[in-house]
Amino acid sequence: MSRKEEHFNRRRLNSSRITTIVSISLVLFAIGLVGLLVLHTQKLSDYVKENIGFTVYMNKNVKEADIVQLQKELDAMEYVRSTAYISEEKAAENYQKELGVDFVQFIGYNPLHTSIEVHLKAEYTMPVFFEQIDQQLKKNPLVEEVKYQKSLVKDVNDNINKISAILLGFSLLLLIIAISLINNTIRLAVYSKRFLIKTMQLVGATEGFIRKPFLTISLIHGLISSFIAIIMLIGVISISRKEIPEIINLHSMDLFLMLFALVIALGFVISLISTFFAVRKYLKIKVDYLYY
Repeated sequence: MSRKEEHFNRRRLNSSRITTIVSISLVLFAIGLVGLLVLHTQKLSDYVKENIGFTVYMNKNVKEADIVQLQKELDAMEYVRSTAYISEEKAAENYQKELGVDFVQFIGYNPLHTSIEVHLKAEYTMPVFFEQIDQQLKKNPLVEEVKYQKSLVKDVNDNINKISAILLGFSLLLLIIAISLINNTIRLAVYSKRFLIKTMQLVGATEGFIRKPFLTISLIHGLISSFIAIIMLIGVISISRKEIPEIINLHSMDLFLMLFALVIALGFVISLISTFFAVRKYLKIKVDYLYY
């Protein structure tokens, strides 16, 4: 083989490797983007749910110590995320800011009640838990009324469930497409070496010996592709933080690390499995069919 042919073959081999890595990187990046969307959707849904609360209005002339004790009991409940004590004076002050009028001075007394704002944990923000706490608190002689928007609680849960189902279906569809694309990319790369595989087999090389370098290269390609995809995802996260500063409240480093680990795992697993079966095909195929 002349030096010119050797140089041409080396360039073609490098081009094939780059094409494979770029193709796998883009597919893994697409999977990562959907993963980011899923993570942010979940965090956003939790944020919305945890901001839906109810208000416990206390009877007039109830001792502050009794109210504080009730607040502690609410905080101790497993499904309560947070509570906030609002005195009569604080409630009047908030109303005055909203109305722009000192209604206490106008009517001569403060008609508002001391209250406790209660917010549930996201996983418990369902109508059944609101009703359960509502019935429980109404039995307390300190409590005059419990208020919350039943229709809002139901609508939020219904809409979030619908969005989650659609997003899950889309994610599964994309994953199937991604696996197919990576599989086809690797099959094309192995196809170009089908004569080499069959030649090694004909001279007595075992299937394990032939398969090993292909699997090793596949692992390396999968690792490089995964890191490229992760770098691109980090770029998207950084841009989103600059463009939408509020989104930083939805970020979780632990979830990002889990997503990056998933991208690496998919890069490894899909590349290995696709390479294994692609090489296996040309190990089993007859020589006459190599030209088709």
